[in-house]
Amino acid sequence: MPRASALSDNKVPVGIILALGVTQIIGYGTLYYSFSILAPDMAADFARSNEWIFGALSGALLVGGLTAPWLGLLLDRIGAGRVMSFGSAIAAGALVACAVAPGRVSYVGALVFIEVAANFVQYGAAFALLVQIRPQGAQRNITYLTLIAGFASTIFWPITTALHAKLSWQDVYLVFAALNLLVCLPIHVWMSRGATRHAVSGSVATPVVEGLLPAHLRRLGFVLMVMSFALMSLASSAVLVHMVPLLSGLGLGAAAAMVGALFGPSQVMSRLINMVFGKAVAPLHLALIAGILIPGGMLILVLTAPSIVGAMVFTVTFGMGNGLLSIVSGTLPLSLFGSDGYGRRQGRIMSARLILSALAPFFLAFSMERIGIAASLALVAGLGGFAVVGFLAIAWRIRAAPKPVPDVA
Repeated sequence: MPRASALSDNKVPVGIILALGVTQIIGYGTLYYSFSILAPDMAADFARSNEWIFGALSGALLVGGLTAPWLGLLLDRIGAGRVMSFGSAIAAGALVACAVAPGRVSYVGALVFIEVAANFVQYGAAFALLVQIRPQGAQRNITYLTLIAGFASTIFWPITTALHAKLSWQDVYLVFAALNLLVCLPIHVWMSRGATRHAVSGSVATPVVEGLLPAHLRRLGFVLMVMSFALMSLASSAVLVHMVPLLSGLGLGAAAAMVGALFGPSQVMSRLINMVFGKAVAPLHLALIAGILIPGGMLILVLTAPSIVGAMVFTVTFGMGNGLLSIVSGTLPLSLFGSDGYGRRQGRIMSARLILSALAPFFLAFSMERIGIAASLALVAGLGGFAVVGFLAIAWRIRAAPKPVPDVA
């Protein structure tokens, strides 16, 4: 009986995870996935090229990355629930500002606020909320949340397309602002005021999870972990932005879009497999698997192009790696460093990932112009592969660290 009680203490109420999953789907769908569909009309309205519009997005992502460490401090200081509540309000206001922007400068300014708001409401903040509610069960809860949120693109690409068939991009953004204000904001306020207290009711204080890394290895371990996550994000973002034209350029032609469509389901599949069979897999081992799958999939594409079967294997492998990356970006910092200061660490991780994610598409486009698609993919895969070296170095340091000697009475 005590064992069952202890187990239940590690669980967050299902309603919280489902509600948070809804806000993640809306947050990613309205603030991220909708952009590529609306971008051509944005470019036409401002008399600019698509490249200019995506350049503005990259600049906004870069600013978002620079502000992420401050956000991490805020997550620890006032709580993730309050941060996400502010984020929903800011997101709604930023979407309205973008929709009514009279010119290019005001449009870019609103876009910056959209990306800053995205950091307030997406995975980094959501993971911190789960850790603050129940640190001892947060690893499994993060897995459940990423499984639900993995449907954001599947839901919002068709929703955005259907809305845009009837409405201008400005009106679509106004609808999305209403979703953030009327759906996400009340949920986040409920979590910050009521759900968290309910989750920890009966406890004197929220228990603290200790990390695997001893104190003298934490600085080096954190640097290695952030470097590895950043390199994986570079490889992922570089390819994702260019996926369909990249596949077409390698000879797949009209099949490129069909092959690219396998990416989303592959992400969800990897998260589902991990949820069912990965309970005994340590976060560091899961990070190693993700670190192998992302560049490994890219090398498969380089070696098999223009084979459609090879491209499909690439998309599934690459998608599964990205699905696991979302999970381990939340669970590995908790496993290695514990729950104390988790929000601050998430802010630093988000910063490194967002900055490289903003620069990655330009890096790959520049490289493809100079040395070709296949060589560029191999180069990016090589950079991504260094993430595995970083994770292996952390594992080696943990294994080589002296074990504490038990006291003998």
